[in-house]
Amino acid sequence: MAIERVISGMRPTGNLHLGHYNGVLKNWINLQHEFECLFFVADWHALTTHYDSPEIIEENVWEMVVDWLAAGVDPATATIFIQSKVPEHAELHTLLSMITPLGWLERVPTYKDQQEKLSSKDLSTYGFLGYPLLQSADILIYKATQVPVGEDQIPHIEFTREIARRFNHLYGKEAGFVEKAEEAIKKLGSKKSSLYMEMKTAYQENGDEEALDSARVLIGEHQGLSLGDKERLLGFLEGGGKMILVEPEYKLAPASKMIGLDGQKMSKSYNNTIALREPPESVEKKIKTMPTDPARVRRNDPGNPDHCPVRQLHQVYSNDEIKSWVETGCKEAKIGCIECKQPVIEAINKELKPIQERASHYIEDPDLVKNIVAEGCEKARKLARETMREVREAMGLNY
Repeated sequence: MAIERVISGMRPTGNLHLGHYNGVLKNWINLQHEFECLFFVADWHALTTHYDSPEIIEENVWEMVVDWLAAGVDPATATIFIQSKVPEHAELHTLLSMITPLGWLERVPTYKDQQEKLSSKDLSTYGFLGYPLLQSADILIYKATQVPVGEDQIPHIEFTREIARRFNHLYGKEAGFVEKAEEAIKKLGSKKSSLYMEMKTAYQENGDEEALDSARVLIGEHQGLSLGDKERLLGFLEGGGKMILVEPEYKLAPASKMIGLDGQKMSKSYNNTIALREPPESVEKKIKTMPTDPARVRRNDPGNPDHCPVRQLHQVYSNDEIKSWVETGCKEAKIGCIECKQPVIEAINKELKPIQERASHYIEDPDLVKNIVAEGCEKARKLARETMREVREAMGLNY
């Protein structure tokens, strides 16, 4: 039974903003208390679109890691590392590229989407075409069982599952697999062996998913089996070979309701962000100059909160009492737009204060940050090396 392991990465874009915090980091902070989590800086992925400006990547890496730590990602609980410091990612990517049909890469929806969105850049490179496969290697090398993603990334996880399935089909049939699986069944003991065979039949003949889950638990909890035997039993259970690479499930991240200062999605490319390390006076200035309902030219003009971006910030930062006050005050012209914005300013600064205090601690001690990352890289590399040992052996490259 695979360990419940979560992996997620982020391209180094420098200082993070409230969109990142509400859309990704809050989810990471919750997940780290439930699962074994690995969070990585996807610096190679940054090169797929910014290969012509690599000088910005290094500074962005450290700025982003500081923001992760300041936001509450805990290095005592989660593993934080940098993708390029674990070269096994590249090795697995290379080996997987040998078995990946070109058409699989070309049909990934984001391939054409990104080419259209970034039409000013020359993205007719293998790195850009192959980045979904590198993403698959990032996931598969840690035998991750869950990957938190937004809806637009689900096709990438389906692609990763197909790659794992293809690899296991091609290389999971070790010599004497059935005989070795049957020997492993005997090690379960007579009672559990019979139970295993019953559940295997129920799944393979009747598609009983509950039987499959129960059998996985039975295998995972058995203390007398080696890792190799467990993998053989899992593969035999599903009618395949030895499971070398784990098919991950996607874990749909909560949709971020964070909008930018202009009412669009918060994004650096729209220049509409509030950074996690934004000074309080800057937060106040930015919110006060946000556009509001164009119908409210004067204070005594009634407005419609549905036409005001500030209302969407209230949805994230205000309680029901304040939301009701805003709704009534706007529609009946009982409050002005500056009054309406004040609770949001106070709530954002209140949320950012502890983040900024933690950030200053890490900024003052850059060696601490580098040590955290170095330790994380070593932990990640240990897991990656173990997977690569199995992959090389399966592909006949262990000489």
